[in-house]
Parts: sequence; C-alpha cells; structure tokens
Amino acid sequence: MGGVHRGQGRPVSDETSTTSDHDAEDLGNEIPAPTATAVLEHVVRSIVDDPEAVRVDGQEGRNRVRLEVKVGPGDLGRVIGRRGRTAQSIRTLVRAAAARDGVEVDVDFAD
Repeated sequence: MGGVHRGQGRPVSDETSTTSDHDAEDLGNEIPAPTATAVLEHVVRSIVDDPEAVRVDGQEGRNRVRLEVKVGPGDLGRVIGRRGRTAQSIRTLVRAAAARDGVEVDVDFAD
C-alpha cells in the first residue's frame, strides 16, 4: 500500500517491466470481456508449465466474443486435458464469468 504502481498511464523506462503490466492496461481498453479474459488467463496460467508464455487475444463478433488462448510449446496438451475435459471445463467457467461482462464467449486454444 502507498506505493507507486506500474500501468497507471505513465511510461515505464526500466527493463524490469513485465508483460502483465501491459496486459492489465489492455484488459479494459481492447478486450471486450475483461472479467472473462482475466478468469481465463488466471486459470490457464495456473495449469501450464510456462505461465509467461500464455497470451489471450479477444475478437468481437456479431453476437459473441472469441477469446483465443496461446500457450508455450508443450503446454497445449495440459490445457486440453484427457478427452478435452480440461478445455471444456475452462470454457464452462469462462462462459459463466462472461455473464458478468454481459457477453457470450467462445474459447479457442492454440499452440
């Protein structure tokens, strides 16, 4: 508490800034389902071996938002799970979170 936080509209010039600082700014500005995106990113990062390689891109369609998850090499199998059960559970969870955003979402996983 009481400190200066990164990602508040001021440029950060040192090389220690992380991509999550930038991602936090993008959630409210570029991705149309910020709650669903945050839940999706959190769940996927907790599953994979390389959480820094996780990227979530959102595209707004006619009636839905399409969220595409990209993971590092070798992590796609962990996210999909046996018979796709993990992926389906993630989709169900993210769809529930998207209700708070007032949108419907589709989640796709890419390597």
